[in-house]
Parts: sequence; C-alpha cells; structure tokens
Amino acid sequence: MPDRVVITGTGLFTPPFSISNEELVASLTVAVEEWNAERAAQIAEGTVAARPVPDAEFIERASGIKSRYVMEKSGVLDPQRLRPHLPTRSEDELGLQAEMALPAIHEALAQAGRRADEVDCVIVGCSNLQRAYPAVAIEIQHALGAGGWAYDMNVACSSATFSMQAGVDALLNGSADCVVVVHPEITSGHNNFAARDHHFIFGDACTAVVLERAEDAIAGEQWEVLRGRLLTKFSNSIRNDFGFLNPSEDTERDPAELVFRQRGQQVFKEVCPMVVGHINEQLQALSLEASQVRRFWLHQANLKMNQLIAKGVLGRVPDEDEAPVILDRYANTSSAGSVIAFHLCRDGMVAGDIGVICSFGAGYSIGSQVIRRL
Repeated sequence: MPDRVVITGTGLFTPPFSISNEELVASLTVAVEEWNAERAAQIAEGTVAARPVPDAEFIERASGIKSRYVMEKSGVLDPQRLRPHLPTRSEDELGLQAEMALPAIHEALAQAGRRADEVDCVIVGCSNLQRAYPAVAIEIQHALGAGGWAYDMNVACSSATFSMQAGVDALLNGSADCVVVVHPEITSGHNNFAARDHHFIFGDACTAVVLERAEDAIAGEQWEVLRGRLLTKFSNSIRNDFGFLNPSEDTERDPAELVFRQRGQQVFKEVCPMVVGHINEQLQALSLEASQVRRFWLHQANLKMNQLIAKGVLGRVPDEDEAPVILDRYANTSSAGSVIAFHLCRDGMVAGDIGVICSFGAGYSIGSQVIRRL
C-alpha cells in the first residue's frame, strides 16, 4: 500500500471586481441614513435605536481588510439592494461555481503536469453550495472531462483542509489516482451587507489543489503531506440557517438568520486557543518543534486572530514571512483563504522546509495539513 501523498499543483481564480472599504462604507452609509430617516419619530421617542454609520478606518483596524473581490459589484454597492445581482442561469448553462472552478483547476493541473482526463476524483469543499443537487463537483467533473467520481462537502471555512484530507485518504486507500479538491467560494452571496458588524468581512475566490501518490507524481514542485488532522466541536457562535426546510417551517424566519451571522468576540476567545492546541498537537505527533516550521498558511479570517494564533504556537509575534497575510486584498474567502495564502506565498521555500496549512471556522471546525517541500 502507498504511504506518501504529495501536493503537485495549486490554482487560483480571482473574481473580476474589487470593492474597497471606502466604497462599501459609502453604500451602507446611504442605506443606514435612509433607515434612520424612515424611523426618525420612533428614534426621537426612544422606542427604536438609531443605526450607527460604518467606518472604513475601523474596518482595517479591526480586521486587517482593505478590499475584497466579488463576482458582481453593482448589486453589493446598491443601497437599495446590498447583495450581488446574479442573473439566473438555465439548466443548460454552466453553473457559476463550476465556472469559477475551471480556471483554478486548469492552473493547478498545469503545475502538476497532468491532463484533465487523468483526474479521477473531484471534491468540492466550500461553505455554501448553489444548489442541493446535482452535486457541483459532478458538474465540474463533467465540464473538466475528468473520469472517476465526484462529490460536494461543506465544513464551512475548514472545507479546504477537510477536503484535502478526504483526497489524501482516497489516494492512500486506492480509490483514486489523481485527486482535485476545489473551493469555489461566493461568500458575497451569504454575507449580510446591511450589518455594520460584519458587512466588510467576506470576499469571493476559488482555489484548487491537485493531490497524487508520491510514486506517481511528475511535477517539478512537490509537497509531501506529512500529517493531516481534523477536529470539530459544536457551537452556534457562527451560524447560517438557510436551508431547504425554511419554506416548510411554521413561522417566518428573520432574514438575518438566513445569511452569515456570528458572535465575534466569543469566536475570537474560543477558537484561537483551540487552534493553537490543534497545531501544537499536530507538531508533537510528528516530533517537530514550532521553530522547525518555516511557514504557517492560516485561514484568512482576521489579522488579529492570525497573529494571536501564530504567537501562541511560536511563543512570539510572527513576521509576515512566517505567517503571510492575503486578507488585506482578498478579505475572508472562507475555505479558500488558507489555500490562497499557500498558492501565493510559498516562494523562497526549499527542499526540506516544513509548512502548515490550517483552517478554522463554523462548527467549530479546525483542519490542518503539515507539509514538506521535496
């Protein structure tokens, strides 16, 4: 039985539109001022609290985010809409997530030196899927011209590391020979752009990773997966109640329940120590010291969270080379974030260098892959 799996390629699709903090704040300010004006009497009576206007400087200070990419910009910035304007596609048209996935996959396959018809497993791991069935992964498999089998999975922001582990397992047990895991995140579709506390958090992107057995790999650049580890612990602190049962429920849902929501401070306090412990246990299992890790590609959720986690592992504040950040321009792209960081920020690493790809998010869910440059 094979005992070594390698990453042989990665790919990234970046959407065509970018929105700055200033643009986002200007849009929400108009919406807030209109909302307050419509309720001026109640606000004066004290029966309704006025909504505060957003602040672009606060966004960067609190999160490290300066801008984000989106699949559609005009609807997000329309104060009367505050959500993407995505035309409905017919059954005969390629789905939007599949459309995002193909460029990322082709880039990853080019790095791996593989053709699409050599792929025999496609796993889509992302926080939101555009439909229940047929699986987006099967649509991508068909459009790609791949063989084998495909399926979708959702573990929120940890979907990339969880799907990578599923790919590793498929290769080790012999059920696949060339695995593509892909993460088409349209987080703008599940974000509440009317909520001041988190209207700025998310952006859209898609990443892809090719996994193969080491004995089969032909790529010039290979990364051995030394160990993967997954952890889940139930929490309601990050939640989205959108689902197929909504129309059957006896009472009408608050629209804010059907998009992303979180208790930010609670998430920060609970998740950071969990991730530090998770990474430390990973390294201990491999008899590695934190000082032996060349780079940490962490989930790109919040700059302060990433700094605190890296400090907890290293015992000191990391520099940007040790824990690279891409959320300043991509924002939180859910599961894609840690893979974007790996894709864009692995220059300078040489044979023998060790890195950790780590994600964390709703569930709670935490996943990590310790990898070594060959």
